[in-house]
Amino acid sequence: MADTRRRLRSSTVVLGGMGVVAAALTSCGSDPDRRCVDRDSYDTLYGYEVVADKNCKSGSSTSAGQGRKSTGKKTDAAWYYDADVSDGHADYGTFSRSEAVDRGGFGCSGSGSSGG
Repeated sequence: MADTRRRLRSSTVVLGGMGVVAAALTSCGSDPDRRCVDRDSYDTLYGYEVVADKNCKSGSSTSAGQGRKSTGKKTDAAWYYDADVSDGHADYGTFSRSEAVDRGGFGCSGSGSSGG
């Protein structure tokens, strides 16, 4: 009976430790949370209006895609990273992907841009 308890405790420690390692590895390797926003829509109370992802260029982090809104006017759309999102608006984020990676994630402080 004592062997069963000891075995259970050991496996719990191993599984818990593996979870911590997995969390550390995935937080650094994954992309930061991003939303496609209209840069021209900033409101001081709500932030930027979130628009459809198709309006942002998929491979670009700072250049604006020229999509169309339902109103027919052009959208100055760009990816906005690590923002607080509420009611179709995003605020307190950054347009710089490398800055978003640098400021977030467990164990990621050494990654990202080299200060250029």
